[in-house]
Amino acid sequence: MKLTDNQFYKDIKDLLNNARSKVYQTINITMTKTYFEVGKRIVEEEQGGEKRAQYGKALIQNLSKELIKDFGKGFSEQNLKNMRQFYLVYEKRQTASSEFKLSWSHYIFLTRIENIDERNFYEIEALEDAWSLRELKRQFNSGLFERLALSKDKSKVKELSSKGQAIEKIDDMIKDPYILEFVGLPEVSSYTESELEQKLIDKLENFLLELGKGFTFVSRQKRLTIDEKHFRVDLVFYNRFLKSFVIIDLKIGELKHQDIGQMMMYVNYFDRYEKTEDENPTVGIILCKDKSKTLVELTLPKDNNQIYASKYLTVLPDKEEFKKLLEERE
Repeated sequence: MKLTDNQFYKDIKDLLNNARSKVYQTINITMTKTYFEVGKRIVEEEQGGEKRAQYGKALIQNLSKELIKDFGKGFSEQNLKNMRQFYLVYEKRQTASSEFKLSWSHYIFLTRIENIDERNFYEIEALEDAWSLRELKRQFNSGLFERLALSKDKSKVKELSSKGQAIEKIDDMIKDPYILEFVGLPEVSSYTESELEQKLIDKLENFLLELGKGFTFVSRQKRLTIDEKHFRVDLVFYNRFLKSFVIIDLKIGELKHQDIGQMMMYVNYFDRYEKTEDENPTVGIILCKDKSKTLVELTLPKDNNQIYASKYLTVLPDKEEFKKLLEERE
């Protein structure tokens, strides 16, 4: 079948764009490795290989002047210091990856993370989920590592630095709190649940990133009919790792036991009428502004592994607070 002119043009355009992308990736990896080697040479020359020796300012200044003459402004004193720091941080690689596959800008940011486990975690996640530098900074500032670590025991926390966020069971997927600062709503509850829902739909890509790995959007305001009565589920997703529906109900106020009962009904409905035999049980998440842990525990059965209640924040939290909670637990 002969291609139309538009399709022919599109195919050629796709070929060229793919080639450009591969060339860019190759150049990026090569340059990052080169910057690592530059940093290594600086350390060896300036410090005699001893990390704690006093830095010699003259060497960096003189090298920068010479390199700028031949290679341009990319070799300023600050960039050369970044290369030196890059080498010192990654001299003995602690991550699972064997190559530098992220952009140079990603690595400049990563070298500023002092906690090795935390740094490794963000490097793995940025690589696996193709985070832009902006998204990497956003996840770091939202305390993703601490939020996940707080929900795990000590042995599992260590796995975050070697495997990243591995989704093997429902608990691996749940966060508390969820950070929704990208919706642009104030911290006070002056908005409605429908307004929050609309903002999440408007920023669906951001919301999917916050939910985590393997999520696909299915529908909003999904209508369920039971005995001629109609109910609506706020948001429906599917998780390919868990092979299950994930339904989300939004509550702008304090969580009530009736809200949990309603979610139990939704989950049971999906299990009986929506999921197929080869799919796993439905997961229900109630996102609320506030909740009582005791109320949740008393309302749900002891062996519950389908319904979760998590708080959400519409402003970036204080990352240091998450760190303190993690340190206190340890």
